[in-house]
Amino acid sequence: MKFTLQAEDPGSKARAGFIETDHGVIQTPIFMPVGTAGTVKAVHQRELKEDIKAQIILGNTYHLYLRPGLDIISKAGGLHAFNGWDRPMLTDSGGYQVYSLAGTGRKINEEGVVFKSHIDGGVHTFTPENVVDIQRTIGADIIMAFDECTPYPCDYTYARQSMDMTHRWLLRCCARFDHTNPLYSHSQTLFPIVQGSVYRDLRIQSAEFIAACEREGNAIGGLSVGEPADMMYELTEVVCDILPKEKPRYLMGVGTPMNILECIALGVDMFDCVMPTRNARNGMIFTTEGTVNIRNEKWKDDFSPIDAGLGGYVSTFYSKAYLRHLVKSGEMLGSQIASVHNLTFYLWLVNTAREKIINGSFPFWKKEMEKKLIQRL
Repeated sequence: MKFTLQAEDPGSKARAGFIETDHGVIQTPIFMPVGTAGTVKAVHQRELKEDIKAQIILGNTYHLYLRPGLDIISKAGGLHAFNGWDRPMLTDSGGYQVYSLAGTGRKINEEGVVFKSHIDGGVHTFTPENVVDIQRTIGADIIMAFDECTPYPCDYTYARQSMDMTHRWLLRCCARFDHTNPLYSHSQTLFPIVQGSVYRDLRIQSAEFIAACEREGNAIGGLSVGEPADMMYELTEVVCDILPKEKPRYLMGVGTPMNILECIALGVDMFDCVMPTRNARNGMIFTTEGTVNIRNEKWKDDFSPIDAGLGGYVSTFYSKAYLRHLVKSGEMLGSQIASVHNLTFYLWLVNTAREKIINGSFPFWKKEMEKKLIQRL
């Protein structure tokens, strides 16, 4: 993997670049649609490419490990071959999913994590070593180190102990990664993850430790888990100022369109979040003029396009009234249209930010865009 920095915005810390992988080039800043179980919910691969114009998608180690399982993925020739996605892919190590299993008998210790499957209650163990092995089998271009995502709020002592263990796990991940090889015909790269909860000094320690590991890219985890947005921005800025500028920075699980614009301005290059598809299924539509609750009565006879300013087949072909009818009726097509539209908006947002960074107008455009994002139409 190779990252090239193309432009830096003089009015902020925003930057534009591109990441070269064996499955293609990723232009940054970029939003990555979440395909937890090997699929972006309600969206065909053709739509991801042609309508949404996704450049990279995510899979999740925890979910793919449990179902369909490594045997099926291996027989298929890796996840790219299994789901037909021939562009770059990233896999989350499962650390966040393990965090979300708190209260189900999950046990965390130095060796790793023992957890019960949410599918059948079977007991499984994740260690830094076997998480790397699992991601080798899945075959994503970018794989994540195994970490512990602490909850919010979290006391300082626990946050420090967790961070230290995550660092020890990282060294084991790096050793396993460096002494194994990809299983398929493309290379892979490993990203470490900064932790430290909401404590500034811990975040600084963690960012310095991760930077010293000198991997090809770095991630920021443990944010957007309930802390105030201002705190997330403050800690993101602190970490970005430490992580090397010549490598991509990935802020995990973030977030709203406003969050993304703010964090682009702080120097983040890569984002993912389930929000655009999850909110789509509930009738929340992001548009270039503001947010629409398509279930509202006001849209029942509005025959204008979902978002004429966005472009794309789905956003300009279907009307608000028709989408409202589908969503209110519980029709599957409503979730499909809304999901494709919201993802198209997210990709439009980061692509436009990239253009504005390159031409030097990012701060002005960001300010105007944020005025629209806070509107509820």
